[in-house]
Amino acid sequence: MTSVDLFSKDFQSNPYLSYAQLRQDAPVYHVSGPMGSEIWLITRYEDARAALADSRFSKDPKRAPQWAKMMAAGVGDEGPLGANMLNSDPPDHTRQRRLISMAFTRRRIDLLRPRVQEITDELIAAMATKSEVDLITALAYPLPITVICELLGIPGEDRDDFGTWTRMLLASPMTKEGVESRRQGNQNMDRYLTDLVSKLRAEVDPDLDYDAQPNMLSALIVPGKADQLSERELLGMIKLLLVAGHETTVNLIGNGTVALLRHPDQIQLLRDRPELMPAAIDELLRYDGPIERVPMRFTTEDIEIAGVTIPEGSAVNIVLAAADRDPTRFDAPDRLDIAREENPHIAFGHGIHYCIGAPLARIEGQIAFRALLDNFPNMALACPPEELDWRIGGPNIMRGLGSLPLALNR
Repeated sequence: MTSVDLFSKDFQSNPYLSYAQLRQDAPVYHVSGPMGSEIWLITRYEDARAALADSRFSKDPKRAPQWAKMMAAGVGDEGPLGANMLNSDPPDHTRQRRLISMAFTRRRIDLLRPRVQEITDELIAAMATKSEVDLITALAYPLPITVICELLGIPGEDRDDFGTWTRMLLASPMTKEGVESRRQGNQNMDRYLTDLVSKLRAEVDPDLDYDAQPNMLSALIVPGKADQLSERELLGMIKLLLVAGHETTVNLIGNGTVALLRHPDQIQLLRDRPELMPAAIDELLRYDGPIERVPMRFTTEDIEIAGVTIPEGSAVNIVLAAADRDPTRFDAPDRLDIAREENPHIAFGHGIHYCIGAPLARIEGQIAFRALLDNFPNMALACPPEELDWRIGGPNIMRGLGSLPLALNR
């Protein structure tokens, strides 16, 4: 009988064998979740992609009373990140995403390339003075947190606090300690952001249009917009952008580096053919992406998938990590192939909740990996792969490393 412990250390270190078993034997799988809750997992590619675009799967936890009760006991009815477009349905989602999309246009993100390169160069220069580093603290974390904070308008001296609060917010809710950590991280972040928004409101120039504002936060609080975010939505949106805007790139750089180092032929191919970098980023996203399972969705009616009926009011996890290794969609899915020609992965989701920051994450990944390959041709893992510190968080929404020791000149 198929059995999966979602919260074990062994599972988090390598969930792919278990997900392969689920795809084959139980593609729609009922499992115990945090704090006595129950979750349905969807693991096959076609089912997952269809579910991501199916409006019968709501983002409103009130659709699932058991889940809503659990969240209220931990961090509030709307979850650790509060009210935002990630846990909203239309029409609220449509209004919120339209506002944020104005700041995440492809043109605006492309304009960030020089600054991303500058930050990366500074971090790489600091790494070059050492023989061994923790890649997470040396590059993977400071690069995206600096970029997203500058984009939002968060003072530089406060960025480390957000890293601490994010880790608290993403603590596993399986224990009382984890629940308390999530609550404290949420309170700390809310308190800081409330004060910051109040300060910015006093300084914002209402005569400047959206694009002319000095940062995204100032743009979002310009008075007089008909579709302006409420105070509750504003705080939730800032938290979402801060957490999702850096945590995904942290994991992309960390997971991707491990994947490449364990496939030296692929590193050499990328050095020989630098034009493959965009395709390599997509393959790293597919192979061991930064988001293991999308945040919870909730059924608004009984839904049948793969011959299994998921009852109305159920909490559902769509497993991106499993779907992106489905052999019915990807040739040799367990092989890292940076020259893969067809790669319709769903590492950034699909449908109306597709990750709005995906273009920025791709740029950060391309620049970071290019810098690592160019500056450290002999870099290697400084510990056995089985000793890597895979984190369990979210619960299991994010997939990433707590640390990544690298020897730079081995």
